[in-house]
Amino acid sequence: MSPFVTIILIAATALVSWLAFNNRRLADRLILWPPAVAKRHEYWRLVSYGFLHADLPHLLFNMVTLFFFGRLIEQVMLQLTGSMLTYPLFYLGALLVSILPSYLKNQDNPNYFSLGASGAVSAVLFAFILISPWSLIFVFFIPAPAIIYAVFYVGYSLWMDHKGGDRINHSAHLPGAAFGVIFMLAMEPRLGQVFLAELLNPRLG
Repeated sequence: MSPFVTIILIAATALVSWLAFNNRRLADRLILWPPAVAKRHEYWRLVSYGFLHADLPHLLFNMVTLFFFGRLIEQVMLQLTGSMLTYPLFYLGALLVSILPSYLKNQDNPNYFSLGASGAVSAVLFAFILISPWSLIFVFFIPAPAIIYAVFYVGYSLWMDHKGGDRINHSAHLPGAAFGVIFMLAMEPRLGQVFLAELLNPRLG
């Protein structure tokens, strides 16, 4: 079965992001603004923020990553559970879980805003890395084993979260990545053994 859920998620995110680029009212309605959640009970913002992006490069990077890795994870989840609902629930759950630490830290901060699908995309990416740690991932056209990229990604996210200043919520990347791995292991615990076996037998490609 074709991975149509991934395509729908990409199309919906691209459409909403594009509309919000020129519609401040729409962006203000969907962006994560903690006081609106805590005081006005606008809980949809804990997910809708993931359909907005800061700019076109931010949108393209996330959607290209989702396109290449989301299709495989969607098919794997369908094969393991037999349900077409598993993958969309995983993706939306990743949006929620990845933003919770930032929300809890800033729930009384009226100057805090967050947007972008990076947390959910990180969940998808690390779910893939768990399955195939030695596959080559092209980072700015440079091939790197997925497991090596994972180490770099974690370090870069920690550094950029500390540095700040680029309008991207890097603090959502690591909770999203952890959610992706934990969700996969909860769904199929044997994947942990497969991952360890793969690590002990390095191969490229």
